[in-house]
Amino acid sequence: MVDFCSSCGTIIIGKKGENVKCPGCGAEQKAKTTMAFSEKVEKKKELEIIDSDKSSEVHPTTPVECPKCGNMEAYYWTKQTRAGDEPETQFFKCTACRHQWREYR
Repeated sequence: MVDFCSSCGTIIIGKKGENVKCPGCGAEQKAKTTMAFSEKVEKKKELEIIDSDKSSEVHPTTPVECPKCGNMEAYYWTKQTRAGDEPETQFFKCTACRHQWREYR
C-alpha cells in the first residue's frame, strides 16, 4: 500500500506512524505504511580497450602525402563530425611516422 497526500495526492514517503511533510503542498500527516525502495544492480561485462595504434592496420590505405614526413601512404577513415547536410571529415594516419591529420571537404 502506498500513502498519498490527502490534500494534493502526491506520494508521501515515510515510516508508519511518523509525521511526514508532503513534498507537493507541504501539508503534514501521519504515514499509514512504511515505504521501502530497493534496486538490483547487475555487474556488466567489462569491455576491452583496443589500442588505437594496433587497430589502425584494419583501415584501408590511400596514396596521400604525409605533411610531417613526406611518406606517400596513409590509413584513412571518415566520420560525420558536423551537421548532417555537411560532408564527412576524412581522417588520415601515416603508415610510416603515425602522424594523424584530417581534411574537411
